[in-house]
Amino acid sequence: MGYVLSQDSFTRVLGKIGLDRRLYAPVNKVGEGRYTDVDVVRYDFISEAAEIEMEKKSDYAFKELLTPLSETLFFFTENEVKEADYDQREVLVFLRACDLHAVKRLDAIYLENGRFPDPFYKRIRDRVKFVLIGCGHSYEDCFCVSMGTNVAPEGYLFSVDLQDGSYYIDVKDQDLAPLFAAEAEAEQEVMARHVTENEVKVSVPADVPLAVYKDPLWDEYTARCINCGRCNFVCPTCTCYTMQDVFYTDNGKVGERRRVGASCMVDGYTNVAGGGQYRRTNGERMRFKVLHKIVDFRKRFGYDMCVGCGRCDQVCPEYISYANIINKVKKAAEGGAANA
Repeated sequence: MGYVLSQDSFTRVLGKIGLDRRLYAPVNKVGEGRYTDVDVVRYDFISEAAEIEMEKKSDYAFKELLTPLSETLFFFTENEVKEADYDQREVLVFLRACDLHAVKRLDAIYLENGRFPDPFYKRIRDRVKFVLIGCGHSYEDCFCVSMGTNVAPEGYLFSVDLQDGSYYIDVKDQDLAPLFAAEAEAEQEVMARHVTENEVKVSVPADVPLAVYKDPLWDEYTARCINCGRCNFVCPTCTCYTMQDVFYTDNGKVGERRRVGASCMVDGYTNVAGGGQYRRTNGERMRFKVLHKIVDFRKRFGYDMCVGCGRCDQVCPEYISYANIINKVKKAAEGGAANA
């Protein structure tokens, strides 16, 4: 059943839902962007409907809730180890279809990619539920249709679309239906909106021969990429991290262990003992990132890692288009000139 609510009535519903849950949604941060007097849309905890940015695509993904940039795993002394405390309340995350598909990718890496699920990820994931934000139109740099992520999968509690000042809700979890019914201005059939076409289109190759790994197309990114790692940190499916031990005492017997977000595009990521370093050039790093997203991950799990959100294209200070790289790989895989 669907419901139509005003902003005030939707806020009252969120207030009731938020009595025992936290609400995490994209928020427009005025003047907090990369440049002076530029806004940025990033995720934060909210309490009112007006705080949720419904019109703009978020510049940063939701994943910092599931995989924090810096997360203390445990504290240690000379004789004891204590796992870090964490907020055990359930969290409702508001996200779009492509990001909901990204959750599947994160789950695959952290829960299905070895003999045992990652316990620190799992303890967060077990208390996270999702709310779908409908997409009434395609956004700049999006190529979700090409990646098959424009339509949301199952697994969200309800969807919300903002149209002409009213919130259109499609409730999937019937336990929540009475809350919306009590505040609704009208009841009607509602379907979450989704895009059917993007301006940006990509064609992912079915197979990538070894010759593509040595193709000159990667040389361009040795010259252009500045290995800042921004593409990794805004990507909803990048999962790499490193470990840091922080010592409180000079003898190193008291401290904490942290899991910290890492980037395959920055210096030091492939450093190994003895001074060795794999993928020294930025072109080699770009090759690893791109082919991991559209080749290696698919070989292991059966679907592509990239969800076509386009955030990497938006954030790159050198205007490198990831979508364009995929199309170049396609041409190279078919034996054409990738730079044509």
